[in-house]
Amino acid sequence: MGYKGNFKRVEKKYLITEDKFAKITEMFNDKMHGDEYGRSTICNIYFDTHTYQLIRQSVEKPLYKEKLRLRTYGIPDDEDNAFIELKKKFKGVVYKRRINMPYKKAYDYLVYGISPEMDTQIFKEIEWFLKFYDYPKPSMVITYDRIAFYGNDDPELRITFDRDITWRREEPDLRKGVFGNKLLADNEYIMEIKVLGAMPLWLSKLLNDEMVFPSPYSKYGNAYKTVLNSFLEEKESNEQFLTVNYRRNSN
Repeated sequence: MGYKGNFKRVEKKYLITEDKFAKITEMFNDKMHGDEYGRSTICNIYFDTHTYQLIRQSVEKPLYKEKLRLRTYGIPDDEDNAFIELKKKFKGVVYKRRINMPYKKAYDYLVYGISPEMDTQIFKEIEWFLKFYDYPKPSMVITYDRIAFYGNDDPELRITFDRDITWRREEPDLRKGVFGNKLLADNEYIMEIKVLGAMPLWLSKLLNDEMVFPSPYSKYGNAYKTVLNSFLEEKESNEQFLTVNYRRNSN
């Protein structure tokens, strides 16, 4: 598939097991074909404000939400191709705008404010986003292995399977490699169906036969919730410790 700067589509996510993955892909037959790169490792840095404003708004499931990320396919070197992606969702429809450039140039732009001196409409939209949110900083690295399929009759139909989803907050630079905390069990996948309009009848039937139902899932959102829960548990533990010691000292 060639490079595209913008997308408009509906995306549905499903949490499935490895058994379901095998059954579903076996039934693709002449309907879908695999991506030319086969299995690939997707690497992302998500950017956010110091108060996590973007992801906090997102997990509240509003009618409109947006996020910014830096993406590469594989662990990058300085000159490897990278994408700065601005992703928006309004009433269930996803709009994605992206520009590409060498990884170091993209990283230096988003992290240090060194402009790549571009003059495209999409670059101007990204510039506006950065200024509006007071220049968000790297918030989280999320990586995963992806297997992608495209429709034979409809190349805009895309089905991806992501596994080994890993997140980290430390060392937010994709050149550092893949490491961190796991989000899913070893036998679980996030299946995502991306289509311009209505889902093909054969695909709806396949999902119904296999009893696979939508399960909204945000990788960044779930990683953020994990961090938040850990913080709340630590806070509660500290408060209990202080309370116990206060009572002991009082006695």
